[in-house]
Amino acid sequence: MLITFKSKAAAEVMMYEQHAKRILDLFGKDIQRGVITAAETPIVISRLEAEIAESKAHPVSDEVRHDIETHIDPEGEFDEHEESQIVTFATRAYPLLEMLRAARATGSDVMWGV
Repeated sequence: MLITFKSKAAAEVMMYEQHAKRILDLFGKDIQRGVITAAETPIVISRLEAEIAESKAHPVSDEVRHDIETHIDPEGEFDEHEESQIVTFATRAYPLLEMLRAARATGSDVMWGV
């Protein structure tokens, strides 16, 4: 399922729910519906930037997680080896980070699920 983030400050940002959940969990926000108010944006941006920096410091963990998810099917059986194609957390989070920065600059909220 896709989550669509909306703000008056920027174009919509769409993200798969599994990737959005990791980000929203950082802020203690519900995945289905919510808002990051203009007043919350400074701390939210700070937390997201810290998580991005942490993910860049430990990129192997994302690669290992992807490798496991790619090679084990839902029944726990190993699939044939696929070529690993990694999209980093930083790459996935960047559009939302830019939206949050624009929202902070204009005093706008960021919403999803509405």
